[in-house]
Amino acid sequence: MPTRAERPNLLTYQDAQHSWTDDLPVCKQSGVGFSTNQIYREDGGRQEDHPFEDRSFHCRYDDSTFLYGVFDGHEGTKAATFALQRMAAEILLGQLSGKSTDEEVKEVLRQAFITVERGYLDSIGDILAERASLQFDIPDGLNSYETYQKFPYLVDKLSSLNSELSAGTSAVVALVYGGRLYVANVGDSRALLCRTDSNQVLRVVQLSVDHDLRNEDELLRLSQLGLDIDSVKQGSHLGNQENTRCLGNYLVKGGYREFEELASASTEPIIAEPEIHGGIELDDSCRFLLLMSRGLYKSLEEATGTDQVNKELAQMAVEQFRVQSTLTGVAQAVVDKIVRIHHDVNMSNSQNTLTTGKRDDITLLVRNFNFPLPNVLKSPTIQSVRFNPDVQTVPVPSRMDNDYYSSSGTNTSDQQNCDTSTTETSTTSDMYPPGGKPVNRDTKIKPYVDFSEYFKTVEKRREEGTLPEGINF
Repeated sequence: MPTRAERPNLLTYQDAQHSWTDDLPVCKQSGVGFSTNQIYREDGGRQEDHPFEDRSFHCRYDDSTFLYGVFDGHEGTKAATFALQRMAAEILLGQLSGKSTDEEVKEVLRQAFITVERGYLDSIGDILAERASLQFDIPDGLNSYETYQKFPYLVDKLSSLNSELSAGTSAVVALVYGGRLYVANVGDSRALLCRTDSNQVLRVVQLSVDHDLRNEDELLRLSQLGLDIDSVKQGSHLGNQENTRCLGNYLVKGGYREFEELASASTEPIIAEPEIHGGIELDDSCRFLLLMSRGLYKSLEEATGTDQVNKELAQMAVEQFRVQSTLTGVAQAVVDKIVRIHHDVNMSNSQNTLTTGKRDDITLLVRNFNFPLPNVLKSPTIQSVRFNPDVQTVPVPSRMDNDYYSSSGTNTSDQQNCDTSTTETSTTSDMYPPGGKPVNRDTKIKPYVDFSEYFKTVEKRREEGTLPEGINF
């Protein structure tokens, strides 16, 4: 059986450094801030637990179509990167053509999630084949300890493959289409719409659903599949993850029976079916939208113990709208503030049972609709500039002499192109250095190389008859 190195690479989307979404125009009405995960060391040094696994995009397709997404990967970046690169293609490449009702647009979003999920699982076929081959090489009847003692290489290789197969991602996608907003999500990334009520008070509406074990609807769904909910809640995990929905992670989908707490399910318990909200008419009451990975709101909850995290995040955004000059600045400033709060709490001497000694990756995407950004940077207005030079007519050469150019005529076209609306002339105060004298442009330039010694030597060698051939002047 060929090794993975000998097989064609099927993970074209995950491994590519450049995505077609990189070529889509960036939405200028949005900005993104982020921070990589951190383990808090006693010496205050910076240390990451793993490479940055969040992904995001914010693009403008045409004047009425904009797409935004935040993907919170786990167990590596493969699933998040794949979703990043495929999701936009499954929504923007003609799928919305002719769709006018909310239900039609929502179905496009639903099919996009399902298609991305199917495409990702199809792309890992080589990993599944290699894993099956290794499992076949291990004899039946051995416990874990005996297997590792006799086949340590196979066990280590299987562990590495299982880690690849468990790569998954949460996803929250927002589509602005025809003046209406639609949001779809799986997992626990969030979308918050901030809008004003009839009294012009800013309100926060969560347009996503947290698919975790605190969601009663999700627990009911799992119960109907035959799972012991009490046992699941006690373990706080579903297989190797916390979410009840995600993209990717084959091990809790096609391989869910390998987990004791999931084995009794009648069908796959972890699904990629998104929750979809919309369409919401984007009228004057809609002020801005926040899309975020779990690390943002979870860090604020851990550090402060707040039970109003959505409200506090909106307030932080409003504060930054008042002082920042760009939307990227707004997003990054909110991220930085939460990072600093979480860091200070973890590094303080007080014992805090809420914190874990580390922080996850953070991504925040801000999409502004009509919230004021008073300090926005504007391109400077280019004012017309008028010059009042001391105009001199420069002769145009009619013949070339050895030492200088000369002309007997005057170029009248030069005179016509000059601004002669003023009679002011230059003074010495206009020159640098001060006190400098105007240069006469018709003055001959003195030679700066002396060839007299050369000519004397040539003449002497000619008289002696030792002048080399080729020198004759």
